[in-house]
Amino acid sequence: MRHAFPRPMHHVLRRGGIAIALAGLVAGSATGCLGGDSGSKLDPTKNADAKKYTLTLTSNAIADGKNAEGAKWIEDWVIPRFEAAQKKKGITAHVKFQPNGVDDADYKSRLGLDLEGHKGADVMDVDGIWVGEFAESNYIRPLKDVVGDDAMKKWKGWDSIADNVQKNASYQGKQYGVPQGTDGRVIYFNKKVFAKAGLSKDWQPRGWKDILDAAKKIKQKAPGVTPVQLNAGTAMGESSTMEGFLPLLAGAGSELYQHDKWQGDTKAIRDTVGMYSDIYQHGLGDPTLQKEAKGREKAQQKFADGKVGIMFEGDYLWRDVISPKSEVAPMKHRDSDVGFAKIPAIKPAAGVGGQNFVSMSGGAARVINPNTKYPQQAWELMQFMSSAAAVKARVGDQPSITERVDVNKELLKNDPMLSFVSNEVIPITRFRPPQSKYLEVSTAIQEATYAIADGKSEKEAVKAYQDKLKDIVGAKHVASD
Repeated sequence: MRHAFPRPMHHVLRRGGIAIALAGLVAGSATGCLGGDSGSKLDPTKNADAKKYTLTLTSNAIADGKNAEGAKWIEDWVIPRFEAAQKKKGITAHVKFQPNGVDDADYKSRLGLDLEGHKGADVMDVDGIWVGEFAESNYIRPLKDVVGDDAMKKWKGWDSIADNVQKNASYQGKQYGVPQGTDGRVIYFNKKVFAKAGLSKDWQPRGWKDILDAAKKIKQKAPGVTPVQLNAGTAMGESSTMEGFLPLLAGAGSELYQHDKWQGDTKAIRDTVGMYSDIYQHGLGDPTLQKEAKGREKAQQKFADGKVGIMFEGDYLWRDVISPKSEVAPMKHRDSDVGFAKIPAIKPAAGVGGQNFVSMSGGAARVINPNTKYPQQAWELMQFMSSAAAVKARVGDQPSITERVDVNKELLKNDPMLSFVSNEVIPITRFRPPQSKYLEVSTAIQEATYAIADGKSEKEAVKAYQDKLKDIVGAKHVASD
């Protein structure tokens, strides 16, 4: 069994942003009438002493369909065990699962419509990147307001979730829910290709120059091999931003949104675009792959076939795409043929926060509907679903990086790559800004990287990005230097 979101949701988000549709969708079951109003006072103690109650839980998972393993976990493990635990306390609890098996954009819209109408499930699974947008709309409220500050802080599970991972379910310094799993971006390299190029099998670049130098050696000594794959262009969608641009931007010393402004024509943006130019306009990458509809899949297959030397990707590549048992691009000798390294800053100590190495992470989150009639019971269900036992059951026999450090130490100990990400990468990672304009900004980034792959100059690409960014967020919200 795999976790509820086996493929990071950002990989399937559509280009151009996702607006919450407020018409043409069927609303969920009514639970109250408080949401969407930041001035309303919530009552965390409402029905706290109820001896009989019903909760609804929703996720974009459905039996025999999308994220079927996640649906099975909820229906066969979570619900019966939670209800049994409540029964032992003399409480009759009923949990109803509301499955979905739709495009993530449609699922997000359904949640938005429900919450805007003060309806919907009591507990909801969302992509972490949606937390900020829902919070800005007052569709969800800070967890301490929904369940009470004391109840929130008493949960011992927080001690097992790294502070930076907790941020994936937070907005503007306030916790809105509990993160559900995470991942990390690294640099993969083919050890056989490296051997041909005379490069170390234990390669760990200390700066961008080390990456470019390795790529040049591959070009010289391993003919027929594309030295570097750095996701770019609009066809690759969010993966161009998340697997490529944002990790480099962090390595250049900046996050995309900081100090209440979006990074426009800044040195960090120019350095990042410059790295794309170094790769795609100097024969170190294949610009054609960045423009093709299935370019990412083709690049992954080429890596599995030993035709790409260096690849920027998430741990998803390792545990799913090139796994020896994969149906996508299996590598029989993956464990011996594939190396992995942390993404370096442009030069030592020049990364965001003065870091030597950087990464980007995604993941889902679980939130409580502020309209629930049973806030304490919903919080108890959330804690149960995020317990070590529940998380281990969710992962099953196909380990992935979870939100819990204790679970990761136990389940990933026999997987060197996932242990590497859990131990070395997650502590230094960053997350996408949980801002409602993010996906539109991401599209502008994809267009800028496409421009470079298409032969445009760095100056042209940055100017077009800056102009588009001002149109999206307003000039006063754009940083430039």
